[in-house]
Amino acid sequence: MGGSPRLVDLPLRKEDGPACATLEEDDVITPLEKILADYRDSLYLLFQRFTDGERPFRLRGDIIDQVAAHLAERPEDEPWFADSGLLRWFQRVQEAVIQSPWVALAARTRIARWQYVRLHTVDMELEVIPAEAYLRMKEEAILGPQPYGRQPLEIDTDPFNRGFPRLKEPRSIGRGVEFLNRHLASEMFRDREAAGRQLLRFMKLHEVDGRSLILNGRITDLPTLEDRLRDAIDYAGSLPPKTPWREMVLTMQELGFEPGWGGWAERVKETLELLGELLEAPDAPTLERFISRIPMIFRIAILSPHGWFGQDGVLGRPDTGGQVVYILDQVRALEAHMRQWFEEQGVEVTPRILIVTRLIPESDNTTCHQRLERVRGCEHTDILRVPFRTRSGEPLPQWISRFQVWPYLETFALEAEREILAELGARPDLVIGNYSDGNLVATILAHRLGVTQCNVAHALEKSKYILSDLYWKENEESYHFSTQFTADLIAMNTADFIIASTYQEIAGTEEGVGQYEGYANFTLPSLYRVVNGISLFDPKFNIVSPGAAADTYFPYSEAARRNEPLREIGKQLLFADDPGVPFRGTFTEPDRPLLFALSRLDRIKNVTGLVEAYAGHPRLRELANLVVIGGHCDPGLSDDEEERSESQRLHDLIDAHGLDGSVRWLGTHLDRPQAGELYRVVADHRGCFVQPALFEAFGLTVVEAMVSGLHTFATCYGGPLEIIEDGRSGFHIDPAHPQEMAEVLATFLERTTADPTVWDEVSKAGIARVQSRYTWELYAERLVTLSKIYGFWRFVSDLERRETARYLEMFYHLQYRPLAASVGEAG
Repeated sequence: MGGSPRLVDLPLRKEDGPACATLEEDDVITPLEKILADYRDSLYLLFQRFTDGERPFRLRGDIIDQVAAHLAERPEDEPWFADSGLLRWFQRVQEAVIQSPWVALAARTRIARWQYVRLHTVDMELEVIPAEAYLRMKEEAILGPQPYGRQPLEIDTDPFNRGFPRLKEPRSIGRGVEFLNRHLASEMFRDREAAGRQLLRFMKLHEVDGRSLILNGRITDLPTLEDRLRDAIDYAGSLPPKTPWREMVLTMQELGFEPGWGGWAERVKETLELLGELLEAPDAPTLERFISRIPMIFRIAILSPHGWFGQDGVLGRPDTGGQVVYILDQVRALEAHMRQWFEEQGVEVTPRILIVTRLIPESDNTTCHQRLERVRGCEHTDILRVPFRTRSGEPLPQWISRFQVWPYLETFALEAEREILAELGARPDLVIGNYSDGNLVATILAHRLGVTQCNVAHALEKSKYILSDLYWKENEESYHFSTQFTADLIAMNTADFIIASTYQEIAGTEEGVGQYEGYANFTLPSLYRVVNGISLFDPKFNIVSPGAAADTYFPYSEAARRNEPLREIGKQLLFADDPGVPFRGTFTEPDRPLLFALSRLDRIKNVTGLVEAYAGHPRLRELANLVVIGGHCDPGLSDDEEERSESQRLHDLIDAHGLDGSVRWLGTHLDRPQAGELYRVVADHRGCFVQPALFEAFGLTVVEAMVSGLHTFATCYGGPLEIIEDGRSGFHIDPAHPQEMAEVLATFLERTTADPTVWDEVSKAGIARVQSRYTWELYAERLVTLSKIYGFWRFVSDLERRETARYLEMFYHLQYRPLAASVGEAG
């Protein structure tokens, strides 16, 4: 193709011409039919490419390569191909099913908008087909032609949600609470008297530990509320602003108002005025501000069953990493926020948070065998551990993989319910599930206890393993995807709200499919077919990004806060002949800048891919040394099959390319203070952090490295795409093109060598980016507010999706339970 633009480089703009604008709409078939008629011969040759060979499926990259190869052979076609909009349209095709002479294409015409077309490559006849017909072709590509009339189980949640308000625009995805507030405020405005009565009933519900909050029995109807509200505003306004609630309580109780309005007169008056504004002229901002001040969330249960959940000695073990760090930081921020908020609102109550995880009797020198463990940095937050039990009722003694937990989760949930109620002395006000297993347990608990449910995916395995749905049978023995995907569907549809770290986690990008979007429709051949699994336009989705712990991860330039002994240990780890931990490699030229990678040795983390890219780029090897921390240097010490395989591959790469003098591999797991200081030591040496994952749901290490002042290069697949402003606060890299990735690193190192101020500018921009957007304080405040609003919404709207719940109950009993039982108990 010479100097022609690559297909993947073409811009996605409506300004590209009328044909391109038309092709973006849902009626894309009309211009395609015309193009087929006008350029039949050329397109015949193109589609013949797709039918060549034995592969029944082609993914986006392969489709793009096929189109590029066709245009390289027929350069005369490129002008009309681009002008017609076909280049643009093929850029949106995500996959193809080949059943010669048919080719079916799945085109993502816009974010969260799909169109399926089928083309007969001999007659060149084109038709739009529904999602279920496309899925049927995928099934037949796996199973072969199916007997007429054989219809698999179809899962379709859409009919149950037709009366539920939905977002319309892709740009609004992930802003569900804003949409709900506008919708509810509009409903309140239409019938203010009825809405006022609903609000009154809602406010009278609240109590804690047998004590009434907000309103007492002296206010029985809306006119009385309005009269007493005016009197209370006048009274609060007559007092000095900082008058504490305890000096106001008797007068306020006589008027009908109980604690929860504020801790001092000025705040009480503000809250009362918000209610007055809401009753007079409802609008979305006032509604959210008022509901966020109602005391509703006192006790929280957070579910995270799999892995090794502890505060020390667990990170880097199989299935144990970012999720543990996330939850520990989450609960510290939540408790601090709740304690401050109770004080501000004048509510004398102690917040309680439980992290509910698995008890592992054979704990391997961790605390995972302890039933209850206080979380450091908290006063009222504990880790509560409940065992997995065998069919005979005995605790399962050993750790098992996250892919093997399914037979244990139902009994775990029931035992966890008893333990939670015993610990808290009451039911929790909110349950938060984490990952697929925790979300399923949260579903069971929320249903049994009648409380608000929040889900956090962290990572959905379906997006991490290509074609894992179609080839589920081949993966069943190791991964049990059929059980996991079934659990995901149930949990995401029962949750009151779902929080995602980034927009792309829900809906992807213009080029790539989002994690949740992958559950909209798919098929597990011979098991069931999902026609409408989840709608991205459901207002349950919200974006709430986590942050970096400010006491641990802070800029390298803040010398007074740094720990000198930890700094010396960091230097020893990086440069000493004997770093004091299992290692391989000693730098022959230690003065070179450092490239630094820190993660588990999972295939998806792609650390070996980074080492291979480094090894194959001579210029980069001359410019920098590479430090890798993670896994076991001795593969035989690992209990995890993937880690053993990646460890051995790392050894093979170092041997094959002679990297012992420029690559240091530390087979250790750092505690958080040491990790934070190590980021800063690398920054002292003008180094860079590299996160080369094939996919990363969010990227906590990216945030931690950036706020430490390190230049950060991170994958363009997943959360880092939104965290980093490319070229300003960091850089995106594409692990699918390793030599390009290495070239980006080399080019930047050459720039900073020529002009050291470039390093300083990007470092400062990265710090500013994190401090303004990714903090746990912002996270905690938003999560608590969402919990209150969704609880309020469920009450006033009377839309608890009962029909959906009954449908999913059947799906749980008839599909999930048999699948979970088929996993089998661990030995």
